[in-house]
Amino acid sequence: MIIGIPKEIMSGENRVAITPGAVTAFVNRGHRVLIERGAGKGSGIEDDEFQHFGAEIVPTAKELYERAEMIYKVKEPQPEEYDLLREGQILFAYLHLAAKPEVARVLMEKKVAALAYETVVVNGTIPMLAPMSEIAGRMATQIGAHFLEKSNGGIGILLGGVPGVTPANVVVLGGGIVGMNAARVAMGMGATVTVIDNNIQRLRYLDEANGGRLLTLYSNPENIARAVAGADLLIGAVLIPGGRTPILCTKEMVKTMRPGTVIVDVAIDQGGCIETADRTTSHSAPTYERYGVLHYAVSNIPGAVPRTSTYALNNATLPFALELADKGCARIMAEKGTLSQGINIINGKVVNRAVAEALSLDCDNLD
Repeated sequence: MIIGIPKEIMSGENRVAITPGAVTAFVNRGHRVLIERGAGKGSGIEDDEFQHFGAEIVPTAKELYERAEMIYKVKEPQPEEYDLLREGQILFAYLHLAAKPEVARVLMEKKVAALAYETVVVNGTIPMLAPMSEIAGRMATQIGAHFLEKSNGGIGILLGGVPGVTPANVVVLGGGIVGMNAARVAMGMGATVTVIDNNIQRLRYLDEANGGRLLTLYSNPENIARAVAGADLLIGAVLIPGGRTPILCTKEMVKTMRPGTVIVDVAIDQGGCIETADRTTSHSAPTYERYGVLHYAVSNIPGAVPRTSTYALNNATLPFALELADKGCARIMAEKGTLSQGINIINGKVVNRAVAEALSLDCDNLD
């Protein structure tokens, strides 16, 4: 199969879908790898490194899309890429279609075989999302600490406090990988941390894993409202694989937060779990204020640390990408294995139920 890796053009996105060493894995199995010129530059990878391992560098995205049978990338197609897609072409990337109806419409119209990293679930985990969730969770806390500084628009609180002065209160909505990593970094910085989740077993695990230093609350409107009112930093870390994130923190709750406090909604790529995080921001203009509270709503947080993120992402996606290249989409569908969960749209039809429900579309059976 001819695999095409385009340069990412989303604002602030410097990751690339493949590493030089991974090129060899495709070439050794008889595939051809095309990489757009400069695709790895943002991650510190030069074209000649890819060429050394067997990739062909192509000068433009147009040529790459024309020649490639499978597009292997990081983020969903941007408007400039819509016309480059063609019928029957395989697209393998983070898609987050529940929050992006326009992208879904384009993929349906173009009859692209669209597979999403974030809808493949293995033993209750999302292996191709996990490394980016780890990075986003860890970054969410350091981002929040940064914007709590007065010079950056915040109230002027040091996350860990100092002797004689109380530390900041950090509230994390969701106890999954993002939430756990955000909480761990916040505790490491000396903050008082509360994690809210609707899974008692998960809360029990977090309590035991952190030696009781972490405060836990069961998720219900009363507990969320009380915790949000006292939060200096609120982190949204909720995920429903493939589906739109439910709103857990309402506008009225946000109004109870002190001016200068900060919200970081990591869930914004799936629509956000905080009602006032109602628009996506970018790395170049990451925040806006609502009711005196600073909101950070960048949908590709790991893109800020592309060197780390590229290698971590490729470690997770490469086995699945190789399987897809080896077998093709038809065989993946027929075998109904793990990777078939990644198929969101094919032949102009939505075949992932969570995506279909979020977009109010019919869901066809994969058969």
